[in-house]
This record gives sequence, C-alpha cells and structure tokens, in this order.
Amino acid sequence: MEGFLRYLRQERGYSPHTLRAYARDLRDFGEFLGGRSLLEADLQDLRAWIMHLRAKVSARTVARKLSALKSFYRYLLKRGFLQETRLLVLSGPKLSRDLPRVLTVDEALALVEAPQGEDFFTLRDRVALELLYGSGLRASEVCGLRLGDLHLGARLVRVRGKGRKERLVPLGRKTLEALRAYLPVRKSFLESRGKESEHLLLNRQGEALSPRSLQRLVKRYARALGLAGVHPHALRHSFATHLLESGADLRSIQEMLGHSRLTTTERYTHLDLGHLSRVYDAAHPRALAQRPSQDKDL
Repeated sequence: MEGFLRYLRQERGYSPHTLRAYARDLRDFGEFLGGRSLLEADLQDLRAWIMHLRAKVSARTVARKLSALKSFYRYLLKRGFLQETRLLVLSGPKLSRDLPRVLTVDEALALVEAPQGEDFFTLRDRVALELLYGSGLRASEVCGLRLGDLHLGARLVRVRGKGRKERLVPLGRKTLEALRAYLPVRKSFLESRGKESEHLLLNRQGEALSPRSLQRLVKRYARALGLAGVHPHALRHSFATHLLESGADLRSIQEMLGHSRLTTTERYTHLDLGHLSRVYDAAHPRALAQRPSQDKDL
C-alpha cells in the first residue's frame, strides 16, 4: 500500500487530499476482510463489500471507493503481485448525472461583491471569490497559488491543477483590482506578525489558507445572501456556464478549467432550454422571427 501511495504521489501527482482518501478506502476494505490480506480478496469479496457499503453510503461514494480499490489492484497487476484480472472488471453502481448547482449572473456577482471593507480578511475574501468565479479555479488551486504565479501585467495566473499539470488562466479586470488592493495589505499583515510566506491567500496565522477554510468562507457569504447549497465548485460551474451562454466555445472553456476531456467540461456547463431557444432563433436560418402566440391548427 505504501508503494502504491508513493506511486500516486510521485508519478501521478495526486494531491494529499486524494492520497488520504485512497489510503482510507483501502484500509476500510482491509477491515471488511477481517484481517485477511488485500491480495487474498476475490470477486465475491468485492461484491459483498459493495453490498455492505450500499447500505451505509451513497452510490457516488461507493463508486469512488471501488475506483480506488481497482486502481490499487491495477498497480499490483502491472508489477506482477497479482494475477487475478477479474477484480478489475467489476462495475460500480450507476450514477445519476445531476446538474451541478449554478448561480445566476446576478447571484454570482452579488456573492463575489459581498466582502465590503479595507481590512486584510475582507480584501483576502474578495480575491478568493474573484478567482473562483472570475477565473473558474478549483478550491485547491486557489489555495495553492503563490505570489510568483501572478502575472498582473499580462493579466494571467499560472495554475497547478490535477496531476501537477500547469496552465495559464486569464485574470478579469475586477480580479486585478481586487489583487492590487489586497497585495499591499497582505504585506503589512505578514510584517505585523514577523512572518514570511509566498502563498497568496493566508489564514490568521500567516500560513496558507486551506481548501476547507475556503469552503467555509464561501458558505458564510452565501448564507448571508440567502443562497443555499453554494460551495467553491458552484462558482466554478457558474464560471463555465456563463462563459458558454455568452458565446465562448467549449474548447476554450476546457482549457481554462484544465480538463483533460471535453466530456468533463460538458458536465460543468448548464444551459437552460430558454437560452437554447434564443440561440436557435438568433442563429439558425430556418428559425422563426416571431413565434405564434397560439397554435390553433395543431
């Protein structure tokens, strides 16, 4: 297991959060086996484990745990520790393709502009929200930003995404304004505590802001506006959807989001039928200029 986790960290570039989740999932299956080695497990054990999990957790959690286990067995198979290939063919539960929570433009703007003030924490919060919605970054990417990643003159930020992949993402005008207001105050904040840090967003101790703290930050401002079910990824979803609705092509959005597959980007965008109808009426040569108010002959 240690070799597997080391492989995920060093060769696949998995985040510490993902590594902890994989280790926990493998330990859970080991406990289910009652002390038997994971190498001794067979297809029947896996099926029994899935049935055991379905009574306790959601289908999405079951699918994630099964994916972690199959990755482990695939690693063992490639290194000659395992000959049982049937463990890799077991399918997980079918997942519903629920649309993500997407804010309206007015809701997103109200949330991003909610932090009002000139103190360190308010300015920091404004930068965080601007990066989530204005550039569509993941929570972990926002928290991982360093001062050297900012290229304010070029209006770009270098982002380290999943698998240590780097990409350049544009910074909007409002994000630039928020950064230029925050950076001098950030410097004074560190000096007052006698600390140094290259991380862009800092907590009260002058250390890097954690994704969990960022999640709490977003929820706090959302609750104050009466917005339920809002988390950092909701702003990322809204970023992609609003770009697409404004005419951006899907490939460009894919590049900004850092998705390897276009199908992943498609899941992050949400277009209502009203918007599709407006696009059709405006662009298709056979579209009707005016819809009849009543279809009496139908």
